Amino acid sequence: MRIGWIELDVLLGDVHSLKEERPGIAGIRKHFHVSVGEVGYQGRHRPAELGVGMVAADRAPVAEVLDAMENHGAARPGIGLLSAGRRTITSED
Repeated sequence: MRIGWIELDVLLGDVHSLKEERPGIAGIRKHFHVSVGEVGYQGRHRPAELGVGMVAADRAPVAEVLDAMENHGAARPGIGLLSAGRRTITSED
């Protein structure tokens, strides 16, 4: 079993309240079928640190989704990807 996660430090463009962040987080969850939560900068409405995690039987699907997450964050209009850090481990680690 592979466990993977990525932490995305982003600057949200046209967001004027904390309530406006929620649809974006829900969209990530639905699009990539992952667990996602705001893990940093809580209480601030433009910067966000998102933690995204997933589990799969093999390394390949985890790597593909984490790659797609990072590329999605970098290419999406209105979002500035400031940094991304990720890791994968096995259930034996």
